[in-house]
Amino acid sequence: MAGLFDKQAEVYSEARPTYPKEWYSKLAGLTPQHSLAWDVGTGNGQAALGLAEHYEQVLASDISESQLKHAFQHPRVRYIHTPMSISEDEMVNLIGGGHENSVDLVTVAEAVHWFDLPKFYSLVKRLLRKPGGTIAVWAYNKLLVSPDFDPVFNHFREKCIPFQNPNLIYIRENYRTLPFPFEGVGLSHEGEPMTLEIPKEMSFQGLMRMLKSYSAVPTAKDQGVDLLSEEVIKEFQRVWGGHDLVRSVKYEAFMLVGKL
Repeated sequence: MAGLFDKQAEVYSEARPTYPKEWYSKLAGLTPQHSLAWDVGTGNGQAALGLAEHYEQVLASDISESQLKHAFQHPRVRYIHTPMSISEDEMVNLIGGGHENSVDLVTVAEAVHWFDLPKFYSLVKRLLRKPGGTIAVWAYNKLLVSPDFDPVFNHFREKCIPFQNPNLIYIRENYRTLPFPFEGVGLSHEGEPMTLEIPKEMSFQGLMRMLKSYSAVPTAKDQGVDLLSEEVIKEFQRVWGGHDLVRSVKYEAFMLVGKL
């Protein structure tokens, strides 16, 4: 996935939703200690900011330098660029200060489906504190607005599929098929993620920024296909209810939480 979001890094930071504060409170309640959290694939740091309210230090890593340049700053959050060439032992040194068994909570927001899962999970098992260390991965899929809007949005999502990485099948299946070799903690377990909602107040301009942040949009453009043509934008504006309307919307989200 390296580079997939570089072209729209700035619009990504403006367009993507923030996650409800109660998510972080619930996750923090699962870890006996609150010294260190690691947010992997942090992008612009949306999840890292939420973790900083509960953990003394948050390390937020990403493969994309462009995303990190637009990350939100916080005194307890340290952003780390992790290039593709970095080894597992180097990651243990970077995240755990050379120590395994040191991270209280690992989070991955809207990103784990891009990872080399066996390598990532091996690293997580080395770094998680034992006992009590917890991992949570989550994502969102559908945007729910109204009976008029939702079919148009779903059609747009279908048009994106040929230009998406195959890994996004995990998103379309709401992480039900995502490998997750950890013990459930009562909230969810492999094959049965918990379902959540992300409420958001959104303008039509915000909707357009969100759609432009999709990885398929620049990929399709490079192949001569405009997924957000003037005609498509006009149709979205019609079912939205007008260019100046601000609407209460919600994203359908799903989360897997586990321990060793």
